Amino acid sequence: MRAAALALALSGVLLTGCGTSPSTASGPKGPAPAAKGFPVTVDNCGTRTTYDKPPSRVVTIHQHPAELMLALGLKNRMVGTAFPDSDVLPAFRKDFAAIPELARKEPSFESVLDAEPDFVYGGYASAFSENEGRSRKAFADAGIDTYLNREYCGKKKVSMTDTYDEIRAIGSLFGVPERADALVADLRGRVAKTTEAVEGAPSVPVFVYDSGDKSAFTAGGKSLGTEVIRLAGGANVFADLDDVFGDVSWEQVVARKPEVIAIYDYAGADSVERKKEFLLSQPALAEVPAVRNKRFVVLPLTATLVGVRAPYAVEDLARGLHPERFR
Repeated sequence: MRAAALALALSGVLLTGCGTSPSTASGPKGPAPAAKGFPVTVDNCGTRTTYDKPPSRVVTIHQHPAELMLALGLKNRMVGTAFPDSDVLPAFRKDFAAIPELARKEPSFESVLDAEPDFVYGGYASAFSENEGRSRKAFADAGIDTYLNREYCGKKKVSMTDTYDEIRAIGSLFGVPERADALVADLRGRVAKTTEAVEGAPSVPVFVYDSGDKSAFTAGGKSLGTEVIRLAGGANVFADLDDVFGDVSWEQVVARKPEVIAIYDYAGADSVERKKEFLLSQPALAEVPAVRNKRFVVLPLTATLVGVRAPYAVEDLARGLHPERFR
């Protein structure tokens, strides 16, 4: 990501503080009144929850929920993070580092309980793995509310609109809808600026390389990555793959002649350099235009997920596809 530009852009919408605080009772009789703008009822992946006040002790599992929380100025609500899978955005590194890290991967149910949260926000479905004892029911039985990123609610296709809707949903749930609206407006504006810059340019065929050697694991037509590519002035050569991700043969890659390869970068995978070395070392790929011309663009995997990064990934990718439009 382009650190300086990103930090400057986000500084315009980041707000500090805890957001709306619950009101206190005016006297010894009767319950405390609801916080301003509450109660709020949220239906998330089939789990319906009514909040009388914003959550105050939050654990995020996976990086993109944590960055979204920080982008909304909710640092002081966060009591734990887990599973960072790429470099944290420059604008958030200091705040992110100040929050206790519960685990390098998904944390145990017990370690989450030890942080005494009232809310757990998961990025991937694995955040609430029943096999590992972290089901949403298990948290509910412990009196802890949960929220799963809408990308994993079983939607058939993910779009940039889902990113904006996720931001607004979290903003509402935490009593900071104005911050969410400001952040969405900024992100929409940045996408629009990029699409204007590449308007009229020839669409560039792009192959997404996530991983794989015997076959290629790539982004399909239902992924947010496909929309990022389109908005950046490209076309995913496997947009017809009827899934978010899937395996394709190297013969298919050769046949579709991508001019640029977008390499997804994330923790636990081969390094970007090893991925490039692999692609460049395969004789069968030697005449693929992207390989022959060594046209690679690196995107953090988190930049292709529902969160605050995807709109910035549009510009980063567009600069790789159409550098002449950004000189």
